[in-house]
Amino acid sequence: MADIHPLAPEHLPVFVAGPAGGDWLFTVVVVFVLVFLLILGNLYFRLHALPEMMAHRANSTQYQVIGILALLALVTHNNLFWVAALLLAALKLPDLATPLYAIARSLERRRRPETPPDA
Repeated sequence: MADIHPLAPEHLPVFVAGPAGGDWLFTVVVVFVLVFLLILGNLYFRLHALPEMMAHRANSTQYQVIGILALLALVTHNNLFWVAALLLAALKLPDLATPLYAIARSLERRRRPETPPDA
C-alpha cells in the first residue's frame, strides 16, 4: 500500500474517485440530468399543445386560428399568444353563419316576383 499524506484522512468518502477509476457519481448525475431534461421537455410540449387538443373538435377555422396562435407562442416565446389560444379553445364560438344564410334565403324569396295563379 502506498503511503498517504499525513494530513489526508484515513478513510475517503465513497463518492471520491480513485486515481485510476472512473467517477461513477458523475456518470449517474449526467444520466439523471439527461433523463430529467427529456421528461421535462416532453411535459413542456404536451402543455404547449393543450389548446390544440382542446379545440380538436371545434370548427375548422377556430382550430386553425388556435394552431397558429400556439405556433406563434412556441416560436416567439410570447405567453400572450398561448393564453389567447387557450381562451379561444375554451370558449365555444356561436354559429353566426347559419342564421345569416337563413335570413338571406328568406329575403331572396321575398324579392322574387310572385307568379299569378293560373285561372
